[in-house]
Amino acid sequence: MSSRITQAVIPVAGLGTRMLPATKSQPKEMLPIGTKPVVQYVVEELESCGVTRVLFVTGKTKSSIENHFDADIELRRALEISGKQDLLDALKFESIGASFYYIRQRAQRGLGDAVSYAEDFTRNEPFIVGLGDSIMIKENGGPGIVQRLCETFETRDAAAAIAFQEVPRENVSKYGIAMPAQEGDVFRLEDIVEKPSVADAPSNLAVTARYVFGPEIFQALREIPPGKGGEIQLTDAVRLLIRKGRPVYGVKLSPGERRLDIGNFTSYFKGFIEVVLKDPVYGAEMRRYAAGLLKQLEG
Repeated sequence: MSSRITQAVIPVAGLGTRMLPATKSQPKEMLPIGTKPVVQYVVEELESCGVTRVLFVTGKTKSSIENHFDADIELRRALEISGKQDLLDALKFESIGASFYYIRQRAQRGLGDAVSYAEDFTRNEPFIVGLGDSIMIKENGGPGIVQRLCETFETRDAAAAIAFQEVPRENVSKYGIAMPAQEGDVFRLEDIVEKPSVADAPSNLAVTARYVFGPEIFQALREIPPGKGGEIQLTDAVRLLIRKGRPVYGVKLSPGERRLDIGNFTSYFKGFIEVVLKDPVYGAEMRRYAAGLLKQLEG
């Protein structure tokens, strides 16, 4: 099924404080994973799903994201004169089939507040939200999670469709956790419980960085009160939609599909190592180097 949802919002305004000092002068979304910055993976994923308009909700330290997706004519000309075709090929993303727009979140007031800045951009049409610090890894055939979210949203006349992944039971207190109305890979949500205890968690399905919303999410964001720290939480707006009886669906990541969350150094290092070791150009050499280094460290 080809989705009619062609616009996406990428929130990238967070301060990245858990990754200081690396993020003092560089957005965490621009940290490299292998040969590309994190946010480029997100944009390429969305573009492959038919997205043609992308709004970045940025902050005051995020101008390098805008620079990255601008076409650098002088750089291209210099590479052409030098005959460096391999480096020119690395800039093909500049010709990606999407238009980019930018708006600045004026204060750090949470993910829900960031999404609310997209109301004029989305023109009363449904839209995808892809968190700019999370890469979706897919190692199987079939449609990816964004495609399945769009299909679920459209075929079930939903107000929202949200990605979920299974997490170890002992880790549920770190996430928003689904209360499904029934079992299955696609399920209607009765509620989302924010960071429950292990004993109180209704499932082990955690909210996972990709969403599809209809325009009514904006009214819900206006109606909810600020939460901890004065922040407007996207999860609270989703819960309000559910309480109003609006259909909100969860879609599980498929086997072989998972999220790389570049939100702290441990997950960043794991993601970088994995992508580099699997790289079609550099992977073989890096695997040999890693094997030798591990042997040396364990010796």
